[in-house]
Amino acid sequence: MHERERHRIILSAVQEKSVVTIQDISELTEASEATIRRDIAALHVQGKIRRVRGGAEAVHPPQLGNLAGRPFRVSEAVNIDKKRAIARQAVEMCDAGDAIIINGGTTTFQMVHYLSGHRLQVMTNSFAIAEHLIKHSKNSVTLPGGAIYREQSLILSPFDNDAIRNFYARRMFIGAQGVGPLGIMEADALIIQSEQKLMHQADELVVMVDSSKFRLRSSLILCPLERVATIITDDGISEGAARMIEDAGVSLVIASVASQSGKEDSSSVA
Repeated sequence: MHERERHRIILSAVQEKSVVTIQDISELTEASEATIRRDIAALHVQGKIRRVRGGAEAVHPPQLGNLAGRPFRVSEAVNIDKKRAIARQAVEMCDAGDAIIINGGTTTFQMVHYLSGHRLQVMTNSFAIAEHLIKHSKNSVTLPGGAIYREQSLILSPFDNDAIRNFYARRMFIGAQGVGPLGIMEADALIIQSEQKLMHQADELVVMVDSSKFRLRSSLILCPLERVATIITDDGISEGAARMIEDAGVSLVIASVASQSGKEDSSSVA
């Protein structure tokens, strides 16, 4: 990743979450901690952020009330080739006329590019996914009620009497903050509450995560691995992570990133 792109990600991160750590940015950009320290020092000298012990903070702190986790616009371009390869595999699981749920996230968002020629019934709590499908496809789109969280492009509600309970899906597609032996992990309790409500309305749960997510952890567990029917990831997954999934009785689908890149060289994504 080029320096300019790393700086953009750092600036976006501190605007959405007033203090970010060197480790967080290193994982986000896949750059070394030494490189991130130099980036922070350069941005500090330019007056764009403040350097603090172990990380950086915003010059003008953001408003409170944001969800935990990375903002949508910060994460969208990270590992984009892997996310698109995973998304293509996910859409290949869908048959004409299926009812599906797509949870908000930057990996699940990539499904929209391959759903343009489909006619499915889609429920999503993602404002970005809904907007794209409405503009660029003939899929039926249903949104639950709730407040819009702009940074994550999510529509979340703590109430039970919304559209979710009246929608039945064959499959639900979700991303995750991390995947480990204890299960699927997320960063925010409100996100987990919303996802668990949606999960009750689907027969199968499909988790879409790039291979870096098997190295990440969170303090909040969405569900155990055994609740998942399928995990779709890229060909960078380690043997240990693959064995963990298979031992849990979960179907593992590996998307070839090289193959995906070749397809996108010859045909543009909508």
